[in-house]
Amino acid sequence: MPASPTVMFLMVVVLLLPGLIYSFQPIFSSKGDTVTHRHITERAVLRKTAEVCRDIAASEGRDFSLTIDDNLSAEEVQTACSRSSSSSALSTIVFRTSIATMYFSNALVDVVSALSEVHHFDDETFQGGRDVITRGVSAVKDNVRLENFVAGRSALGEIFHTLQDFYSHSNWVELGKNSPYSSLIRPDQPLENLAGKCSHGGSFDKTSKQEPTGGINKDTIGSSHGSLHHKAADLAMDATVELLEDIRLAVGEKNFLRLMGLSQSSVLCFVIDTTGSMADDIAEAKRVSFEIIEKKRGTEQEPSAYILVPFNDPDFGPVIMTTDADIFKGNIDELTARGGGDNPEMSLSGLQLALTAAPSYSEVFVFTDAPAKDAHLKSTIIALIESTKSVVTFMLTDVTASRRRRRSAQGVMPRVINQLDTQLYRDLAQISGGQSIEVTKLDLSQATSVIEDSLASAVVTVFQVVKNIGGPEEFTFTVDDTLRNMTAYITGAPLLTFNITSSTGVSQVHTETSGPLASITAVGNLRRLSLNTINQTGLWKISVDSTSPYSVKVTGQSSVNLIFNLVERHEGAHGDFSLKEGRPLSGGNMSLLVTVTGSDTVKLTEVTLFDSSESTVVNGSLQPMGSGNFLVTFSDVPAGDYTVRLRGEDSSSTSRTVPNTFQRQASTGIKTSSISVLAQVTTTNVEPGSNVSIPFTITITTNGVVSNSSNGILTVRVNNDRNFDSTSPSSVTIAADSEGTANGTVTLMVPAAAASGTVVTLTITAENASTGDINFTVLRFAVSSKVTDVTRPECQEVTPSTICPSSLLFCSSSEWNFTTNLTDGINGTGIESVSIRQGNGTLNTSTVAGSGGENVTVATYSASCCSPTVELIVVDGVGNVRVCVGQARQSTTPTTPVPVTTAIVSTTSNGGNTCSMSHFFWFSISISLLWK
Repeated sequence: MPASPTVMFLMVVVLLLPGLIYSFQPIFSSKGDTVTHRHITERAVLRKTAEVCRDIAASEGRDFSLTIDDNLSAEEVQTACSRSSSSSALSTIVFRTSIATMYFSNALVDVVSALSEVHHFDDETFQGGRDVITRGVSAVKDNVRLENFVAGRSALGEIFHTLQDFYSHSNWVELGKNSPYSSLIRPDQPLENLAGKCSHGGSFDKTSKQEPTGGINKDTIGSSHGSLHHKAADLAMDATVELLEDIRLAVGEKNFLRLMGLSQSSVLCFVIDTTGSMADDIAEAKRVSFEIIEKKRGTEQEPSAYILVPFNDPDFGPVIMTTDADIFKGNIDELTARGGGDNPEMSLSGLQLALTAAPSYSEVFVFTDAPAKDAHLKSTIIALIESTKSVVTFMLTDVTASRRRRRSAQGVMPRVINQLDTQLYRDLAQISGGQSIEVTKLDLSQATSVIEDSLASAVVTVFQVVKNIGGPEEFTFTVDDTLRNMTAYITGAPLLTFNITSSTGVSQVHTETSGPLASITAVGNLRRLSLNTINQTGLWKISVDSTSPYSVKVTGQSSVNLIFNLVERHEGAHGDFSLKEGRPLSGGNMSLLVTVTGSDTVKLTEVTLFDSSESTVVNGSLQPMGSGNFLVTFSDVPAGDYTVRLRGEDSSSTSRTVPNTFQRQASTGIKTSSISVLAQVTTTNVEPGSNVSIPFTITITTNGVVSNSSNGILTVRVNNDRNFDSTSPSSVTIAADSEGTANGTVTLMVPAAAASGTVVTLTITAENASTGDINFTVLRFAVSSKVTDVTRPECQEVTPSTICPSSLLFCSSSEWNFTTNLTDGINGTGIESVSIRQGNGTLNTSTVAGSGGENVTVATYSASCCSPTVELIVVDGVGNVRVCVGQARQSTTPTTPVPVTTAIVSTTSNGGNTCSMSHFFWFSISISLLWK
């Protein structure tokens, strides 16, 4: 392509080339120092989060020592943002999982919208691309308003992709621009100086061989304009930061940090049976939750959110989700035990609501004394557990039929769960990595210590195993010097025996309740061991003997932890990986993206899959990807249930001459399947009152490949957590001549009254009834109303009055006033909030009727003349933001100060500069692939 922008315009050839859409590579890159969408997203989120923490620290008079640049780590940002000077372990699991949600949804655009020009700014789709961003930003702000932060992160990632692609697919960089094109995130500003298209370039672009040869894309360093790749990536990151600033101003700093996932703790999530015999259980749930709240309120360990789901029969829900502890306390305090004449209750329906509301890696506690009436939801619950990697622990009371019954405080005879009913709960606990704790109602208060344990800071799983067949067995686990407050849990029948041996050879048997290695408490089927591991790092042993099934779980507190996600390679010019929904195929290859948190000096030495008997162990091949990320590949994985375990070395300790060896285990397991369920989703946003069709394909495989000779009938179950109406087949038939596949369609009907910002989780499961084999896909759709108000509020200057003295010697004895009229137009959504961004004065607001019939918010600000500037953040009803700047007038002569003065007012957008374009620019044609 010619070098001069003017010549480029004269020679541009408008070409339409159908096919794949190129863009920055999504997750990984095999081309040297190519910057991917993941890199851009991570760097922008870390930078903006650090800036917000710095500003909060400054407003509170605290130091903030972190140097903010483009090479920050999540650990550095979380540490700098922490208010605590404690040396306790710091967990970045929530923060890093939140960032991963954003970059995985960013990558998903290349799968769901691979052929959409507007999602990649191709084929002159200026307006269409900006509309995608506008709708997405509106959805994010709606999500935050409803405290749906998980959905907000997913929506953010999708917006990031489109915004970032602009800088690779236009000639904005070639025009010499050094700042983002702000009009892309300000829909009330015109898009100016638009021109035609250049070829995209690359092997898939046949037009790049024609005159003018070459292409304009900067997706990788090997692209046609690869020499400008890093500048394009830098501008894309700056644009992402600018977008995040707009959202920060709209939602406020506290909610912005919640959206980013900056929290050291997970959610407190209770699912509670409210039938008549549950009065004692409800009272205990209140007691333990109130105690946790009061102990952790205002600390770094305060739960990031509170979720409460009551269930009865036939009712369940609603979900109460809040970041306000007092709202949670008020709702749980209102729970009463009543009704429930028959025994089974809607426990799985309540659990479904909790799993779709809670973020990934949450721990959910279910309180009940009744079996599940809705056991048909088991496959749906399994799908949600495996998709979110949430841990479910059941607090079951009066589970043994032979146990003597006792009337509750309300005189209601408690129900009794028999062993067969209990097995469903045990199965779900095992799949999730949780526990099924079975006690009497009198003893429940002694068992709820596991809830407090789970909400401690930086809890990690060191070892866990479930044995479905009794017998003597010895288990080993490694204690490293980063672990603190280690606890072991053993659940099983009353006659179970065990002993524990430390790395130094010291032993303790189960009958010693207070010994050299542990303090042991026993209640119901639970034994809790508070371990003493001081100066005893190395290999420990637990020997268990039981004639019945049992489980062993060992936890501790440490910054070093793991996150894992199933990923799969997809074809295309970049050949990258994306997040995989559902189970991996039996006999096929499996890929995991493993993230190790807590240290920049971790070296992974081993990642393995092992089954509960440890008779099958599959070793993974490790490929470091930077920032604590590792791509782990397993070949020819046999059918089975597996747990992910990793071992490694951490050289950060200065007190050791050799690296610290550590072991960690994922709580939620991985199960393979011979069934594949693939949904063809074209959008993740749905409008109120619309119908959404989701075609899906079910395939039977053998050793990871399609089995052409397979046939049979598979059961199909479709559920959504909002009870939206839907239609779908109840089964599909795979005929002998169908090449092992069958197709179906789900139609989801979104009510017209569905609120914008609502998220609906749709689960499609397929089951082979003869083998019990299942697989699934979990889809999440955001309800998003059409955006009609895109205009930012206006600030109107009020006539200035007196002035501040020119000399700072007199400023403390003088005051200035600033008054501005704030409007959102007759068709706007109105002024929702006004707050001070900069300034140390006092703000008051009032509402009056304007001359045109619109409401006018009058903002009056007063401050000392020593603080002569104010910035007001003005937000309307849908989150459009205007920053109004007031400046005190100063006297030009050194006179005695007049006590009161007023201001000059100006406006800016999100504190940034508005740029007009002096040159035309182009888009690459519609062959843009992924900016990875």
